[in-house]
Amino acid sequence: MRSEGWIRILPFALFMGFIGVEEGLRFLAQREMLPGNEGEWLYLYPAKAALVGLCLVLLCRRYKEIRAADLADWRHTTLSLLAGMLIFILWIHMDWGFATLGEPQGFDPGRIPEGTARSTMIAARLAGAVLVVPVMEELFWRSFLLRYLIEPDFIKVAIGRFTWFSFLATTVLFGLEHNHYLAGMMAGAFFNLLLYRTGSIAQCILAHAVANLALGIYVLQTGNWRFW
Repeated sequence: MRSEGWIRILPFALFMGFIGVEEGLRFLAQREMLPGNEGEWLYLYPAKAALVGLCLVLLCRRYKEIRAADLADWRHTTLSLLAGMLIFILWIHMDWGFATLGEPQGFDPGRIPEGTARSTMIAARLAGAVLVVPVMEELFWRSFLLRYLIEPDFIKVAIGRFTWFSFLATTVLFGLEHNHYLAGMMAGAFFNLLLYRTGSIAQCILAHAVANLALGIYVLQTGNWRFW
């Protein structure tokens, strides 16, 4: 695959790789095959967010499809803000048992000693969810995979081009990336539809960031850590 593909896959692969390491460590610790407790694995999150964020910064000039100027279109930006809030509201009401894969571990800062360490971890979690994850995921799902499923030489495919196969495939796969898979599919469908309407990856990143920020604030206020 050409470098244009890899630079959009790499940040996502790094993020998912860290999740795999976390799950592996948790599996071993639960079976007393590794010293430590689950709270200690939370400290991996800042490293994960920082490494993926650094990767995005180093490659940012290559992501020509992210145009900050798109946000000057107030109609599209308003739509993105509303879409982000709608996704958040639907997400917290779609945590049905049948729509959840496994037991969501959540990100409970209460497992970290109170003080600077806990505050730092909460800040890192919010920053990762709002500043890193939306960029990383939208580059992979909406910029790369949505177009790659239409044409392997995806750079030739216009941003926001629609086909039923690419729409359905990315919607389902995006959902399966999350513990709350049905809510994930809902969000994936909305982000795809927003892209078709605006033709802008920047608008999708904005909507994604708004949804994640609202969810983070909600979780911190209510203690529903399973959503985090």
